[in-house]
Amino acid sequence: MPAASKDPRAELVALCERGLDWGTGRSRDLPDLRSARRAAVLVLFGVLDAVPAQSPAGPGRVPRDLDVLLLRRASTLGSHPGQIAFPGGRLEASDAGPIAAALREAVEETGLDVAGLEPLGTLPAMPVPVSNHLVTPVPAWWTSPSQVAAMDHAETVDVFRVPVADLLDPANRANTVHNVGGTEYRAPAFTVGGRLVWGFTGIVLSRMFDELGWAGPWDHDRIVQLDR
Repeated sequence: MPAASKDPRAELVALCERGLDWGTGRSRDLPDLRSARRAAVLVLFGVLDAVPAQSPAGPGRVPRDLDVLLLRRASTLGSHPGQIAFPGGRLEASDAGPIAAALREAVEETGLDVAGLEPLGTLPAMPVPVSNHLVTPVPAWWTSPSQVAAMDHAETVDVFRVPVADLLDPANRANTVHNVGGTEYRAPAFTVGGRLVWGFTGIVLSRMFDELGWAGPWDHDRIVQLDR
């Protein structure tokens, strides 16, 4: 069993410094990296209140009030419609880099106050073949709360915080199954509060939790069906 996390922020900083291998294999190869569109997402953690996780598995792994910010994309979008995602989007010419892009997009999508958060670094970019993107996750720490909401319902329909301990609960973990070119691939997912977190977001969270030592054993044979 992983040791209890004493300082999640420091552990996230250390993860950014050492990096990680996403371990997705050939299923997420891009045909031509030169043509890939660059994007960045904000993976925003924080201990903002005294609201505990609902999961009984929370104590001993991470603080019960540690959470992560997520949103649900509009079902009318052409890319990843209706999926739960991190705030983020494509890099623009005016952006100084992935961190600037992730912060700008997060403000546009959720209305958060960037003065109350601290970017901790970046993780290696991950390919997203279905939309031909190369996406850089930007872990950050929420130092003080601010109001968040879906700012443009044509793009985002809900913004919410999810306790990390609930995501880590073995009862809330599963795999999805994809068929790519006749080959079956499994990818990690989370089922929390009636929401299914899968795809890019599920992979990022799962690999981060593994590398941080926050994850415990769970049933990798549990499969959840995708409603699409």
